[in-house]
Amino acid sequence: MSRLTLRPFSNMMEKIIELKTYKERRMAVKEHTKGRVTIPTDLDVVPETLELLEKWGADAIRDCDGTDYPEELKNVDAKVYSTYYTTRKDNAWAKANPDEIQQMYIMTPFYTAVDEELSIHLMNHLYPDMLKVNDHDDITRWWEVIDRTTGEVVSPELWNYDSDAGDVTIHGAEPFHDYTVSFLAYIMWDPVHMYNAVTNDWKDFEKQITFDVRQPKTHKYSMERLRKFIEDNPHVNVIRYTTFFHQFTLIFDELAREKYVDWYGYSASVSPYILEQFEKEAGYKFRPEYIIDQGYMNNPYRIPSKEFQDFQAFQRREVAKLAKEMVDITHECGKEAMMFLGDHWIGMEPFMDEFKSVGLDAVVGSVGNGATLRLISDIEGVKYTEGRLLPYFFPDTFHEGGDPVKEAKYNWVTARRAILRKPIDRIGYGGYLKLAMQFPEFIDYVESVCDEFRTLYENIKGTTPYCIKKLAVLNCWGKMRAWGNHMVHHAIYHKQNYSYAGVIEALSGAPFDVKFISFDDIRKDPHILDDIDVILNVGDADTAYTGGENWTDEKIVTAVKSFIYNGGGFIGVGEPAGHQYQGHFLQLATVMGVEKETGFTLNVDKYNWEEHDHFIKADCTKEIDFGEGKKSIYALDGAEILVQRDKEVQMAVNEFGRGRCVYISGLPYSFENSRILYRSIIWASHDEENVYKWFSTNFNVEVHAYVKNGKYCVVNNTYEPQNTTVYRGDGSSFNVELEANEIRWYEI
Repeated sequence: MSRLTLRPFSNMMEKIIELKTYKERRMAVKEHTKGRVTIPTDLDVVPETLELLEKWGADAIRDCDGTDYPEELKNVDAKVYSTYYTTRKDNAWAKANPDEIQQMYIMTPFYTAVDEELSIHLMNHLYPDMLKVNDHDDITRWWEVIDRTTGEVVSPELWNYDSDAGDVTIHGAEPFHDYTVSFLAYIMWDPVHMYNAVTNDWKDFEKQITFDVRQPKTHKYSMERLRKFIEDNPHVNVIRYTTFFHQFTLIFDELAREKYVDWYGYSASVSPYILEQFEKEAGYKFRPEYIIDQGYMNNPYRIPSKEFQDFQAFQRREVAKLAKEMVDITHECGKEAMMFLGDHWIGMEPFMDEFKSVGLDAVVGSVGNGATLRLISDIEGVKYTEGRLLPYFFPDTFHEGGDPVKEAKYNWVTARRAILRKPIDRIGYGGYLKLAMQFPEFIDYVESVCDEFRTLYENIKGTTPYCIKKLAVLNCWGKMRAWGNHMVHHAIYHKQNYSYAGVIEALSGAPFDVKFISFDDIRKDPHILDDIDVILNVGDADTAYTGGENWTDEKIVTAVKSFIYNGGGFIGVGEPAGHQYQGHFLQLATVMGVEKETGFTLNVDKYNWEEHDHFIKADCTKEIDFGEGKKSIYALDGAEILVQRDKEVQMAVNEFGRGRCVYISGLPYSFENSRILYRSIIWASHDEENVYKWFSTNFNVEVHAYVKNGKYCVVNNTYEPQNTTVYRGDGSSFNVELEANEIRWYEI
């Protein structure tokens, strides 16, 4: 064993050591370690930008939303990224072509009729400057009034719209029935621009209107506008598109507060022009309800209808064609095309086949945690990927009394786990640089992050890390939502989903080959499970993440049961396969050995409550954190309970044929819980004897092996010193003490 103390620049060390002064040595090291970092700039931070180019070893500079690129930096020795907005920052065009302003579908709140006439004001609880009701197009075709008590559509003959009052009035309403109105609205203030303006308290600015590049006049104009932009900005090397061409669903209330957000939402990718095209392709009439979905807007927790999936597929094809047109122009003009995986990205699903046809050079996205990093780094079909690390240089973090270093440390540790499994090619930061410069400790810490990232990249790029098992995360979305499972808006915490998102976060940095498959994938070819060791099904019952009615499909349930019976592993978290049907709530109850009491089986006595020690719990140091957990889960005869609390099962195992199942009520992300999941996978796949292989006895420390490169690393994921015993791939071991957050590289 030899430790790689000087990598990645060990081959340069002789020359560096020959240099006499510390300054000379430091400059030589810095020169060798420069690159793979992007920094933001603005007109008022030119000297600071030049300073950070040197200090952080940055090789690219970007402008940001609401900033301009300084003239003094146009000839600097660095790549220049220019943020390019395909759908805004041209209000003159938007105002001159109001019929081609972008639109979204909105549903009013539910209103209860108390007599035969009911008036509903469409803009109730909506920010008036953001949206404008579209009564220009045929409202009887593109709007719907629905009796939500019966689910029936109210005939247009029975309602009318008063544009002056902004009210829809229903005539002949059924007393005490609930009603909603689904309508189209123009997006008069881009939601992201609004978010930035509100967050940063901008003054004296013009609200940017979104125009629809999909429509004929704006399409032609947009291509000409792009060519002119490139011509006018010869200093720009990379066009950073933000993005192609539809904003995810983001709506604000009358107090300018976020009202509704869905990072995967398609409700702002509509217009009569687009929908008429969809009808021709799909062969059936479009309904607003295909988008509205009872007001749920088809958020990713909803099991998608065939019509919504058809619409998504149509949008992917059309957006990809138009995006390719812009990318081709970019390449023709000698520039690189980069897409920001964030604002206005709807239709550019990065894991779907259409994405690869666009021809992008790069993708950049915000890194909130390990899962969001894998969402970027796993993208295929681009030359390089870049992650924007947090915190963003905004005043919500960079203010007197703020602690950006703390946020940066947490962000880097969580991102680093995922980088060690599948690295991004570059890192960077965004926002207002002058704010960050007021925090010198933050500037120093980011310097260490940049240096460490380059070391990681040098050591692991181009090789696949050692994977112990192959896993399949099974849900309704499959690869389309890979790594985005249980996200509402990136890595934002929600009490209702952190117990499940923790599983995906743990997997993002774990030594497993992870696939995301859908129920449709199994229907198409049950043999997709043949090379899988363990299936995971995670979430609440009747959501897209557990499958709901899909478990009533004989083809699905028999394929999964057969997989388990013949030696496969299954891990269910929360309410796996949950859907009330044919005497069961958990449709794999007989296989998993657990069921949920829904009141229908209170008359059945339950005697299996004894807890058992187990391989899965061997590294636990305290009471296991199941997060929100689940109520009313009980064990069937023959199942082995690992944890029950107050006669409610939190963890259990069961064998079925030659297969093994693990049930866990919830698993928030933590290093200890990551170890529990690790051991659960090892046990479910019958591989306990190989657990001590590229393994750390301390769950705060992880081991990643890169056999092809002849290297492995031991990484302390905490900001405290840690001791551990490290097991190599051959089972031999050694003890090691690691400093806070230290990563140590070794040769195999």
